Amino acid sequence: MEMAMIGLGKMGAGMARRLLKGGHRVVGFDLNEEAIRSTETEGVEITRTMEDVAGKLNPPRVVWIMVPAGDPVEKTANSLSGILSPGDIIIDGGNSNFRDSLRRARGLEEKGIGFIDVGVSGGVRGTDEGYCLMVGGKSDTVEKIRPILEALAPAPDRGWGRVGPVGAGHFVKMVHNGIEYGLMEAYAEGFELMKRNKEFGLDLSAVAEIWRSGSVIRSWLLDLAAAALSENPALEGIGASIHDSGEGRWMVSEAIQLGCAVPVISLALQSRFRSRDKNRFGARLITALRDEFGGHGINPKEGR
Repeated sequence: MEMAMIGLGKMGAGMARRLLKGGHRVVGFDLNEEAIRSTETEGVEITRTMEDVAGKLNPPRVVWIMVPAGDPVEKTANSLSGILSPGDIIIDGGNSNFRDSLRRARGLEEKGIGFIDVGVSGGVRGTDEGYCLMVGGKSDTVEKIRPILEALAPAPDRGWGRVGPVGAGHFVKMVHNGIEYGLMEAYAEGFELMKRNKEFGLDLSAVAEIWRSGSVIRSWLLDLAAAALSENPALEGIGASIHDSGEGRWMVSEAIQLGCAVPVISLALQSRFRSRDKNRFGARLITALRDEFGGHGINPKEGR
């Protein structure tokens, strides 16, 4: 099968490579010249304009967008809608808000262009191990791109599936990432507690290795934690500020709208926010209050 990959960053380039290995033809486009050069040498047919993307594919065309959520996806989808023809299919494999996907699908449907939203998990290792794909779209439209999905997944019969109509793919990926927030926070808090305990002199790398086999909390995230602690036990040179790409916020917001309690994920999101504030005013106020009512004192390094 043939398709175009718009966005040749780490994920897009990795997916293009896996598709090439699966025998598919891939036309690629990116605004970054370095990304273009690196994938061109591996067999991706590079184009320099959006118009060329359409010209290099035989109809009905399949174009996969793999660019950051928000404005980049919006601009790319709008450009493609004016270039592609009825019967063509646009796939958004980024971490878009599912409500944006619903809106884009309606606009494209008016022009006869199909739309599929795919939540993609697997990171940079997906090139070799395969990607987990959560697919939203009409059944017949998804069926048309089955060979692509089977090639990208860990195996043709596992690791991917149509989870519902348009929007469902990105909704499920939003929940997936929210769960990821909670899991990582739980590991982080557990290892933090063990790190602070000085009585036993625990080797955190060894503990992680023990947990990797037979434990009920074993996972790929634990595998990654074990590798990180083995390479850098004190995690020296790693900043404590934790970024978020938006899915956790969207999930908590959706949970509020639906009256669904998600306390663990909500707290994990709040923990990320707090990690970015190195000298919180609120924390300093609490310290001042404790000193005022109880005479608990103030660390002079933090000022008063």
